[in-house]
Amino acid sequence: MSPKTCKARGMNSSHTQPIKILIVDDEAGVRELLKDALKLAGFETQAANDGMSALTALRSYTPDIMIIDINMPLMDGFELVERLRKNGNEVPVLMLSARADRVDVTRGLTLGADDYVVKPFGLEELVLRLKAILRRSQISGAPNASLKCGPISIDDSTHTVNFSDDVIDLSPTEYRLLQVLIENKNRVLSKTVLLDDVWGINFESESTVVDTYISYLRKKLHRDGFEGIKTIRGVGFVIQEPKK
Repeated sequence: MSPKTCKARGMNSSHTQPIKILIVDDEAGVRELLKDALKLAGFETQAANDGMSALTALRSYTPDIMIIDINMPLMDGFELVERLRKNGNEVPVLMLSARADRVDVTRGLTLGADDYVVKPFGLEELVLRLKAILRRSQISGAPNASLKCGPISIDDSTHTVNFSDDVIDLSPTEYRLLQVLIENKNRVLSKTVLLDDVWGINFESESTVVDTYISYLRKKLHRDGFEGIKTIRGVGFVIQEPKK
């Protein structure tokens, strides 16, 4: 299922069909804990104990989002995400990591994961992260919603980003981060504000995910002399109109 289909299922509690989650973790205790907690939060869950089992489950089960542990036998989380994306499966993914190793985190996000949580994690944080990913994966229905900053333009009605005449391919998370930056162009936004607006994290967090995604946007949008995404050391980030 493409992330774009999440909107059809609805994110409000009045919808009759619950969000479906596939949990992939080789630890039985973690699988059961997540199944129980997510059921209480109103989600429908199914579990697999490794990457190969997950691929088998996906033949008959279509989740709206997946929770994938990194360290698993037979096929680890990295390889599973890589296979999903190569096969054209764009289901949103939240990765579980036993270490806050930036190399692991960056690799997972680069392969196509949408976010990550480090073990041991709080169940409240995990549920908030899942809901934030699902919100980011929806297409806004606002007609003619457009934003501009220098050569960059966003058309929210079609969910597209252009750099001059070129279409730029962004993930749902990259898109939302760019959208927030341009909505507040020339204004410095702190990591705390961005974590809340983009990832739905409204509590103290050591997450480096903002820095990682800022670097992704720069790689895709800093070109042809434009270098508008700035780091204000000790404060946050800003996108600036180029000087004429």
